Amino acid sequence: MTLIENVDAVLKQVSLTEKHLASKENHPTTIVGVTKYVDANKARELVLAGITDIGENRVELFLDKYEQLADLSVTWHLIGTLQRRKVKDVINLVDYFHALDSVKLAQEIDKRATHRIKCFLQVNISGESSKHGLSLDELNQVLPEFSRFTNIEIVGLMTMMPLGATEVELADFFDQVKALQKSIANQKLPNIPCTELSMGMSQDYQQAIKHGATFVRIGSKFFK
Repeated sequence: MTLIENVDAVLKQVSLTEKHLASKENHPTTIVGVTKYVDANKARELVLAGITDIGENRVELFLDKYEQLADLSVTWHLIGTLQRRKVKDVINLVDYFHALDSVKLAQEIDKRATHRIKCFLQVNISGESSKHGLSLDELNQVLPEFSRFTNIEIVGLMTMMPLGATEVELADFFDQVKALQKSIANQKLPNIPCTELSMGMSQDYQQAIKHGATFVRIGSKFFK
């Protein structure tokens, strides 16, 4: 299949998944096209095919594509780990940052940002040592600190599922994150609306949408 055919297939599947979800009537899913394994030319093709939210996980790749796609209308997502020393290089080019995982990183972003940055708090819902993100205990302890940053808006939570998880396990993890997101939103903390959920990738995005995802990060489904 061509890239355009792949995009069409994903869009149709997302629409079909949303069809019976009342929560999606006024809040459609944002599809973030993950381009970390392709060059700028292929990323351009993806944008022209209709996926205008683009996600990169490394600063260098982000900056390269940001420059080469400057003539296009793109919403930019930085979805990978960000080292504090690189914040100044990239943060004011980002529309969404999906991997805020510490107060120290938030301090650096708040210091360097020239406008409010929409951020997702990364949560390690599975507790795997190989994954980045705040544990549930850490999150509860530091939420008040995140609320004091005036250049950061915590729009929601982001998480990554463990590889090889069964459908039952995925459903349980997704539901845990959704419940956590709603709990935080209900606290109405300053600068933490927490209305969004960034979860679900190429292999599990349909199930993620069913369980409350508002942003899904899809790469291989487009470029296979």
